[in-house]
Amino acid sequence: MRFCYAHRRFTLYPQSVDTWDLHPDNYTPEFLDRARDTGFDAIECGFEVLDRLGDAKAISEFGERVRSHGLKVGAIRSGGTLTEARHGPQNREKLMRAVEYAEHVGAEVVNGALSAPARYPGHPPGSIPGSVSGWPKSQDASRDAEMWVYDSLASAFQEACDATDNVDITIEVHQNSPVDNSWSAVMINDMIDRENFGINPDIGNIVWTYDVPEEDYDDAIDAMAPISKYWHCKNLHRVYHPENQRTVFIRVPLYDGEVDYRYAISAMANAGYSGYMAIEGTQNGDQWHKDGTSLDYAKSIWAEFED
Repeated sequence: MRFCYAHRRFTLYPQSVDTWDLHPDNYTPEFLDRARDTGFDAIECGFEVLDRLGDAKAISEFGERVRSHGLKVGAIRSGGTLTEARHGPQNREKLMRAVEYAEHVGAEVVNGALSAPARYPGHPPGSIPGSVSGWPKSQDASRDAEMWVYDSLASAFQEACDATDNVDITIEVHQNSPVDNSWSAVMINDMIDRENFGINPDIGNIVWTYDVPEEDYDDAIDAMAPISKYWHCKNLHRVYHPENQRTVFIRVPLYDGEVDYRYAISAMANAGYSGYMAIEGTQNGDQWHKDGTSLDYAKSIWAEFED
């Protein structure tokens, strides 16, 4: 198994940077060497990092620089709603450009979640759908979606898949989006029907969506493992307040939390999964210790299937 570092904190003294607003220069030799020495095979880069490089030559050189430190750019993160009128057109363009960037940098995967910015940020999330997780409603959720949404998504992803022979394109199961559980993931995969398309079965996001999870995590990974091409892995504890119909979440390393990753890895191994297991890291504290222990835990379980 190969492991990709989907870092969600970007800190190595003296550098501490917003991981959602990175410049290519932030990937210093020290950062890349630390990721390699921690045990990762690749890193996940945001679209914005490569977009700031400007042209194909610079993007290719960035990929070579990462490889010179014993890593690869394994995946490009390029998400956002494709069906909302305000943001959809620019995100469709971004998806196609991300495929081009992946070709230049040597990435295997372009991954995207389909969530939109909160449309009612001032309203109580429990009464009007919003992008704050842990309430009975979720903005743009599959339970409220109509078929035209999936028809439109299928057309957009078919176009992106047909634009490349070398890159896999994945939709991430994600809260506040029309692909937020296993049935919607299976349906959109069947509709797109391309060899280089697959699902990112992020079951941590299923934990994160509602106050009460809408499906069993083990059942979800069983359903999605055979159609997966990339895999974000994170874990959380739920703290449920039923009197408020509200759950708050505490992000924890993979071996802790609600999701049984021994079961999940077993399901992926049984399905013959050969893509990256992407450790979607901690957002606070010592990222290198927390994410390193998550990686070591995952490697120890995969070793049981590779002996």
